[in-house]
Amino acid sequence: MFPTAFDYVRARSVDEAIAALQPHGADARILAGGQSLIPAMRYRLARPAVLVDINPIQDLAYLREEDGYVRVGATTRDVTLERSSFLARFTLLADCSALVADPVVRHMGTVVGSLCHNDPAGDWPATALAARAEVVIRGPGGTRVVPIDQFIVDSYTTAVGDGEMATEVRFPIPPPRTAGAYEKLERKVGDFATAAAAVRITLDERGVCTAADVAITALGPTAMRVPEAERILIGQALTDEVIEAAAVEASRFATPSSDGRGSADYKKDMARVLVGRGLRKALQRLEA
Repeated sequence: MFPTAFDYVRARSVDEAIAALQPHGADARILAGGQSLIPAMRYRLARPAVLVDINPIQDLAYLREEDGYVRVGATTRDVTLERSSFLARFTLLADCSALVADPVVRHMGTVVGSLCHNDPAGDWPATALAARAEVVIRGPGGTRVVPIDQFIVDSYTTAVGDGEMATEVRFPIPPPRTAGAYEKLERKVGDFATAAAAVRITLDERGVCTAADVAITALGPTAMRVPEAERILIGQALTDEVIEAAAVEASRFATPSSDGRGSADYKKDMARVLVGRGLRKALQRLEA
């Protein structure tokens, strides 16, 4: 199938991109990696009146550690994070960057684009939740910074409004003695997740958990934080019993649907398995 007719604007600055969005409202779409948007247009699930291509904006192609954040610009490809040497220190981000789709998609897809698309089975939304990310949004009224828990609104829906664009996602640099992990179950490389979990923990000198983040994806209408699992972990030494209790809570919290990738009951159990596996991996990383 072919897309419906659309206009095409090649923006060379953020201001130019925002100006191009204004006349069209909800009928305008930003084009960065296009790994989700172009297939949706081909099947006419998306019918934008205009595509605003931001790839020429060199100022948005960056990955850097700055001002207490890992900052990722809107045209930065997944492969840039996957191959980054300094990102290896941030185990949660490094795990996710290596598991997004397949190598072909990672060479074109963008982190910010994945967050804006907000697929219910996407890798980056869950990882961003566990990393307490913030998204920088620009529009005709200026710039605003939205915490990821407020940025994710519903399936394929985010806090980016008509005439606005997300220019950056920034991940706060975690405190010492922090490690994370991203665990994903997929039928084959490049497939959407059957279930996945992103976790991060911080331990004090005694081995007691002082901060915890647990998020799951492909297990409900959006990627979801599991607050009760986080509460179970905080203030405790992470014994097998404590980890299993948090993992069971993730299973209870999940609301998957049965489909070709598995039954709802199977996916709920995979939430338990993957959260437990991720927490144990993060703990092993800290102990190492």
